[in-house]
Amino acid sequence: MAVLSHPDRAELRIADVLEAFAHPIRLRIVHRLAHGAERSCGELLPEVSKSTASHHWRVLRESGVLHQRREGRRLIMHLRRDDLEARFPGLLDVVLAAAGGDPEVVEGEGAKAAGALRS
Repeated sequence: MAVLSHPDRAELRIADVLEAFAHPIRLRIVHRLAHGAERSCGELLPEVSKSTASHHWRVLRESGVLHQRREGRRLIMHLRRDDLEARFPGLLDVVLAAAGGDPEVVEGEGAKAAGALRS
């Protein structure tokens, strides 16, 4: 299996972190991990195809937003809250507060589709 690479805290770049936050699915992942519990890939995005989810995991991992580790055949991840706070104080809290009001982030694609049907 391939080795999972993660940037060190000092290597985190604001442009990479902001780019990682720039997609609703990645914001949904961050929102779901925000409460501190580690979770597996399948638990976080059951509504998304494996190839799409893998892309988003890679973007979040390589930007330094989350940390992944292998546990048998599963990938377990958690938010790198301490590293993000040390490098960019307050950024994660602001992003989470803004994302918390977006149904597409909080509830997923189903909320977007339901909203379109009501319109």
